[in-house]
Amino acid sequence: MPSRRWFHSNISGLDAEKLLTERGLDGSYLVRPSKSNPGDFTLSVRRNGEVTHIKIQNSGDYYDLYGGEKFATLSELVQYYTENPGQLREKNGQSIEMKFPLNSADPTTERWFHGHMSSKEAETVLLDKGKNGSFLVRESQGRPGNYVLTVRCDDKITHVMIRNHGNGQYDVGGGEKFDDLTELVEHYKKNPMVEKSGTVVHLRNPFNATRINAACIEDRVKELQKENKNVTGKAGFYEEFEVLQKQECKHLYSRKEGEKPENKSKNRYKNILPFDHSRVILSGRDPNVVGSDYLNANYINGEAKGTEKQYIAAQGCLPATVEDFWSGVYQENSRIIVMTTKEVERGRNKCTRYWPDPETVKDVGKFHIKHVKETELPDYILSQFELTTDDDFIPRTIHHFHYTGWPDHGVPKDPSPVLSILHEVDVKQKSIHGAGPIVVHCSAGIGRTGTFIVIDSLIHLIKEQGLDTEIDISKAIQNVRAQRSGMVQTEAQYEFIYKAIQHYISTEMTRIRHSEGPTSAVYGNLAQLRTKTDASPALPSYFPGRQEEVKGPAPMPPQD
Repeated sequence: MPSRRWFHSNISGLDAEKLLTERGLDGSYLVRPSKSNPGDFTLSVRRNGEVTHIKIQNSGDYYDLYGGEKFATLSELVQYYTENPGQLREKNGQSIEMKFPLNSADPTTERWFHGHMSSKEAETVLLDKGKNGSFLVRESQGRPGNYVLTVRCDDKITHVMIRNHGNGQYDVGGGEKFDDLTELVEHYKKNPMVEKSGTVVHLRNPFNATRINAACIEDRVKELQKENKNVTGKAGFYEEFEVLQKQECKHLYSRKEGEKPENKSKNRYKNILPFDHSRVILSGRDPNVVGSDYLNANYINGEAKGTEKQYIAAQGCLPATVEDFWSGVYQENSRIIVMTTKEVERGRNKCTRYWPDPETVKDVGKFHIKHVKETELPDYILSQFELTTDDDFIPRTIHHFHYTGWPDHGVPKDPSPVLSILHEVDVKQKSIHGAGPIVVHCSAGIGRTGTFIVIDSLIHLIKEQGLDTEIDISKAIQNVRAQRSGMVQTEAQYEFIYKAIQHYISTEMTRIRHSEGPTSAVYGNLAQLRTKTDASPALPSYFPGRQEEVKGPAPMPPQD
């Protein structure tokens, strides 16, 4: 289930329209209390650049859209219509699609806040990785707008409801009220709670999250930087990366193909081998040559589920693997190659030159690569090649981005050039119909390669789901590490990912604030729409679909 921070406890219809128009995408939605019918709610959905408001009835016994399915909780209702496209329609039959929750702002920048984590997930993580006294705060699943303090006590888990009174005040079970969650947590760290059973609930060790609302990344970076400068040097980015490193043992997948005697010489580094389950298998090779299907490269899927960007992460070519490399490029119809290493660094060869010099043709087995043109830019060289084979005379255009500004065993001081290349790569990729995965390589194909892919896939996720989507950099790295071992090698690379995403979001927010165009002009029409739907007691012009048309699992019961 997506985040339940689609619930905005104190905004008007006009506020909802502004948020959805400026920060959302078509399919973005949020839920807010109804201004015209206290106790009811309003579902606001962006469609075709405008906003539709839909009444949600709270009868006291159930929630529904004034007809159709009935649900025990608001969360179940939203989950149902999000996971069952086509069930919410206008009278003319047009579907109202709910794709992306537009999240409310995090109630705190404290790292112990875990957003939409379920009670089961909280219990699992605290029992597996926490210790007695470990705690976290998360959203209430059954009561949107409220929060839950989850604590490990005597190797058991306790959940304490934190009530949000909607006026900026919070309390626990009718006790003392606090102006924010941080004050509440700090109070109970000094003044332990006592359960009815007599168990004392101590808040000793915050269990920190890596999930964040993308739009709030600047606050998270500042917090991590501040913690990095503490006396021990064991917090902040260091801590998050160390926790990530400990998870690496969970990805001990087989790498038997790379270990075979016939393939050992094709590996640039003897211990950096492709996982078997995701490796690029070369087809159409000579079956009489043992190991002819082997390439030290893996397929990588990005972050945006359903619309993932596809990559191939590869090692830098060796003299004996150049033909294999071009065989993989041709087989996958890849049209973009991103090289993030120099040919030679610190006196060591990092990648054999697999491309032709300007105005020449490089023949590699049955593959012929013609150098068409080259543009030298401040931070990278963009070359255009034409790839043909002995059997295929129709040239394929290959765009080669050679980023020369990334230091070996380090990171760029400024993420701007990397983001610029990512933008150009994205534009090129989208302009080529049917283009295959983007090939990315450095020397080993894991450090700079992994960093590039994680940044690009997270930016793609943000573009797909808006600035208020949730991102988890640690989880994104675990995702790519499950497809190729060791992706993102250093704490510096880990921190660079944060700073690159922060820079991207900051730039986007500045662009939105200064953009001019139809956005402000449509507010008048949207206000009329809100007034009609929010204030009129008549049935709305949409209706929920019928029960017998539903396919898929039933909604999950509330966890709290």
